[in-house]
Amino acid sequence: MRTLDAPVEETDDAPSQSPLTLEDLYRQHRMRLVRLAILLVDEPATAEDVVQEAFTGLHRNWATLRDAAAALGYLRAAVVNGSRSVLRRRKTAREYVPPHAVNARSAESLAMLSTEHQAVVKALSKLPPRQREVLVLRYYGGLSEAEISEATGISKGTVKSTASRALEALQRTVPDSKR
Repeated sequence: MRTLDAPVEETDDAPSQSPLTLEDLYRQHRMRLVRLAILLVDEPATAEDVVQEAFTGLHRNWATLRDAAAALGYLRAAVVNGSRSVLRRRKTAREYVPPHAVNARSAESLAMLSTEHQAVVKALSKLPPRQREVLVLRYYGGLSEAEISEATGISKGTVKSTASRALEALQRTVPDSKR
């Protein structure tokens, strides 16, 4: 690895005072930058991606670069910043908690329900979300109108009217059910 860090020996074709090209920078400094990124992100594949992005950014801005000698500093800063971005994305992904998904009923649980209960559950799933919430909180959760109002953020009067409309819709869907 030390040989990769050693500066590339100059040939007679390339005088020492000529400005570095992007290709020269890539050949001479890529592995050093990859090792730097590996130390920061701990994954060789991700480190190579970070370095590649840094070179891509330099290539895009090569024409506007004021000082070609500052290109190596730009690359180092880009690798460090790219590594920080990777680490931030990892942290965000680790801390992400997916929103609560509606649980679908399993085949076993549906088989265990009575036919009438299955009809009610099916009819509930066809109600608009607010009506379904109010009925479930009232009859399955056992909450009062005031508690439902507080839980859903709607007024007590709206809770009463929503429950009434939902029960009427259920009666139309499941004619054998009683209030």
